[in-house]
Amino acid sequence: MDARTRRIRDAMSAGFPAVGDTVFDAAEARAVLAAAPAPDLPRPPVGRVEDHDADGVPVRVYRPLGTGSGGAAPPVVVFFHGGGFVLCGLDSHDGLVRELCAGSGAIVVSVDYRLAPEHRYPVAEDDAYTALVWVRDHAASFGGDPERIAVAGDSAGGNLAARAALRARDAGGPAVRHQLLVYPVTDAAMDTASYAEHAEDGFLTAKAMAWYWEQYLGGEPGRSASPLRAADLARLPSACVITAEYDPLRDEGEAYAAELEAAGVPVEAHRFDGAFHGFITLTHVLPAAREAVALACSVLRRELLR
Repeated sequence: MDARTRRIRDAMSAGFPAVGDTVFDAAEARAVLAAAPAPDLPRPPVGRVEDHDADGVPVRVYRPLGTGSGGAAPPVVVFFHGGGFVLCGLDSHDGLVRELCAGSGAIVVSVDYRLAPEHRYPVAEDDAYTALVWVRDHAASFGGDPERIAVAGDSAGGNLAARAALRARDAGGPAVRHQLLVYPVTDAAMDTASYAEHAEDGFLTAKAMAWYWEQYLGGEPGRSASPLRAADLARLPSACVITAEYDPLRDEGEAYAAELEAAGVPVEAHRFDGAFHGFITLTHVLPAAREAVALACSVLRRELLR
């Protein structure tokens, strides 16, 4: 990691609650995060932004510029934010969602799933699937194409995107064309080499991830919440998996990509060397983040417009 990236990582860490280390209460963690100063950045331009109720799950629908001008209905990306199943929400990921919408030309539906520990597994997963079904059933009402849907998410949101794709396959729909998984949480075992190598140097710490899993699972076994442990990964939509070198989650993300490929799923994996967990939200300061967002948008265009 170069010196500039390290300084950015350290600044992010300073404003983030040290969960699993000095902060153990979810409400306190959220208060610390809410009190952290947010940079005043220009928001990437999109068309209309509207909040909706997706059968009880709040969602925010971002339409690209030019939507509704008489052309073909754009595809839809259902996005699940990160935050360890405990933190963050629609506002925290507004910038990233806008960039994905503007860069891909797709409508992006950002999902405000319920958080742990107030709502433990499988509530977030249930909300994710409910929102996906709602998007399929209501895409035409907000100008989207119900036949061209992708799921996407970062970190814990990547877990929910992967689990939503698995549920959709097992339930016979909705038909998902692609899954964009950004440093996804795929395995509750936390026993990979990257957990040992980057327990403390990648913004997300091993202690924090253990705390997040405890909030989400409440001590229950994590196999069913772990996409990497699914009994069958065949017949899933194509996938793009983005990982960061300095991240405890790096190896489980790459292992999931490898298992998808072994099951016959078209998959591409991209590791961003020198980057740390959470980097994709930092396009205003990190060239690697701009490259990752451009890659994600290119993949979405390719997979949804074919």
